[in-house]
This record gives sequence, structure tokens and C-alpha cells, in this order.
Amino acid sequence: MRLYAQTPARRNLQVLVDLIAVALIAVAVWAALAVRETIMLLAEPGRRVESSGDRLAEELGNAGDAASGVPLIGGVLKKPLEAAADAGSGFADAGVSLQETVTQVADVVTAALIVVPVLFVLLLWLPPRLVWIRRSSTLRRLAEAPGGDDLLALRALTGPPGPLAQLPVPPGGWADAWRQGDRRAVADLSAVALARQGLRP
Repeated sequence: MRLYAQTPARRNLQVLVDLIAVALIAVAVWAALAVRETIMLLAEPGRRVESSGDRLAEELGNAGDAASGVPLIGGVLKKPLEAAADAGSGFADAGVSLQETVTQVADVVTAALIVVPVLFVLLLWLPPRLVWIRRSSTLRRLAEAPGGDDLLALRALTGPPGPLAQLPVPPGGWADAWRQGDRRAVADLSAVALARQGLRP
């Protein structure tokens, strides 16, 4: 199986298209990751709320523990401080929830920004490459098969006439030379059919 053409012009074009496809995929991934980093900046307030809530809950919890040691009214003092500590924990949980939401949004947006452009590039790039690989393999097998040159010559005769115009026309024309089995003409026509796919005899 041949991945690239043998003729320089076709091969250079294929390499260029492959490099462009890889570059576009790399740019899409880089841009998606940059957008993700930007979105993740929105999680910073959540981190601050979580940190502040945890500190507040800890301080109020410590104050409640200290207040419980006050004779007679320690239990009364501890209850509102514990309630305030629970509220601080609620703030921390809200901060964690905000961070999780931002992370989920960032993940979805990043995945979309990677998958959609990559699929678009692959749909434009991969099918023509696979078709060329399949056709070139078929032509190469045909060229190596007995009588394959004759079939390739017929293919050249029924294809666009442009490449034939660059060759000296045999006496009686190409079709007559092919019908008479002129091996030189058949070889030239076969080479034309292969050259159209970027292959050499």
C-alpha cells in the first residue's frame, strides 16, 4: 500500500495537504485549550468563596467550642455559633458547586471546540486520501497483472486527452496503435494512466 504518489508534483501536494490538515487540528486543539483556561478563570470566585466559607466555619466552630466552656450559659452561646458555622459550610459548598459547574461547562465547550473542527478537517481530508490510496493500489495491481498494461492503456484512451497531447502520436493514432497491440504505444498509454494517479510504471 502506497501512502504518497511517486511523481514529485502530486506527492508534494499530498504532503502539503497533510501538513495543513495536521496544522489545523493542532490549532483547533490549542484554541480549545486556551478557551478552557479562560473559562476556568470563572471558577476563581468559587475557590475564594469555598476558602472563606471553610475559614468562617472553622473560626465559628472554634468560637462555639470556646463558648461551651462558659458556666451556665455555655450551651446557649454555642448554639448560634454552631448555626453560623453551618452557614459558613454552606458558603463553602456553594463555592465548590460553582467550581464544579464551571469545570463541566469548560469540559463541554473544550470537547465541542476540539471535536467539531477535527471532524470537519477529517471529513474534508481523509476521504480523498483514502480514495487515492485505494485507486493507486488498484492501478498498481492492475499494472502488475498479465494484460494489465492493455487495460491501463484503454483507461488512458478513455480518459481526458490532455496528457496524450504531450506525447508523439503514433502512425494511425493512439486508438489504432492500441488495437494493433503496438507494445510501445501500449507502454506509453499505460504510463499516462499511472501518471494521472501520480504513479510511475
